[in-house]
Amino acid sequence: MAKITAIEYFRVLPRWLFVKVTSEDGLYGWGESTLEGHTEAIEGSLDELIGRFVGYEADDIEHIWQVAWRLGFYRGGAVFMSAISGIDIALWDLKGRKLGVPVYSLLGGKLRDKLAVYSWIGGDRPSDVAAQAQERKDQGFTAIKMNATEDLGWLDSPSKLQSSVDRLAAVKAVGLDAGLDFHGRVHKPMVRQLAKLLEPHQPLFIEEPLLSEHPEAIKAFSQHTTIPIALGERLYSRWDVKPFLESCSIDVLQPDVSHCGGISECRRIAAMCEAYDVGLAPHCPLGPISLAASIQIAVTSPNFVIQEMSLGIHYNKMTPPEAGEYDLCSYLKNPEVFAVKDGYVQTPKGVGLGIEIDEEAVRKVAVDCKAWRCLEFFGPGGEVREW
Repeated sequence: MAKITAIEYFRVLPRWLFVKVTSEDGLYGWGESTLEGHTEAIEGSLDELIGRFVGYEADDIEHIWQVAWRLGFYRGGAVFMSAISGIDIALWDLKGRKLGVPVYSLLGGKLRDKLAVYSWIGGDRPSDVAAQAQERKDQGFTAIKMNATEDLGWLDSPSKLQSSVDRLAAVKAVGLDAGLDFHGRVHKPMVRQLAKLLEPHQPLFIEEPLLSEHPEAIKAFSQHTTIPIALGERLYSRWDVKPFLESCSIDVLQPDVSHCGGISECRRIAAMCEAYDVGLAPHCPLGPISLAASIQIAVTSPNFVIQEMSLGIHYNKMTPPEAGEYDLCSYLKNPEVFAVKDGYVQTPKGVGLGIEIDEEAVRKVAVDCKAWRCLEFFGPGGEVREW
């Protein structure tokens, strides 16, 4: 047994927050607490948790998780759970390194030698999705995801919906499957219209067709479409997930390991989904540590369907030109671990999370890294629209 001697966090480009946990025997593990657009809030929450957990036994992952959850009295939410996530992921990585095994070996062992993956194309108003889809196909992907619509009003012109159909048709013509992320932009007055228009083109799934704070509306909507419904990035614990499973309103759950309490909680959520015959497709438009942690859960979950990865995502290209280019593998010493072939990534064999972080590069970038800000969308009257 060895006590935790240090918990550090690093703000890095393009928009990620890495966490490193070190124990008194000199071992370490890496985690990720990225919560897009809320970096400073996570850092504040991490400061509180660091003050509590330095001196705890690094092996006692579940004890640390339960102390963070129960003894803080106020529970859940995006900020608090993302802070827990980074520490939890790092502790699993540390334990795997200590024992010389992949994390998935500690979760019962792998169920698959490779796993299906998809990546993003298109920003918020893409006009060249066919070309972008071909680029992903050339990279080895067989499936992609893109925004379904530009920002919309509560009840907008039906003409705004046709572009979504056209983009989906363009991607399908390239020969790729496509998930469509509604991003919570489509509100109840328009969602059935859009789903009906999309059905003939058979999207892989529609993500967040309505905001997760409207479970009753999602349940009602699910009775009007044959397209699989996916959501979960804005659900932060098994208790948040529970009503969606009980109502049988979703087909695929997308928990984000960096938002929902780390490997410990994401693993529990995956098992809950299996009990309700709901597929698992971990949400991950984030950094390499989050992806590596998601993969550890994915390869051990019988209900896993597909894994998101952020290779080439438009957010990675939004750093200032003078800062250079940063993408999924920029901080990895072994980028080949995420190589895509025929729509799959091989199950990693390395210890811990299976990745090697270039700590020197991380510390260098973190010195003066600015916090990433969420994009802003406003309607013609100046009203705020969903991101």
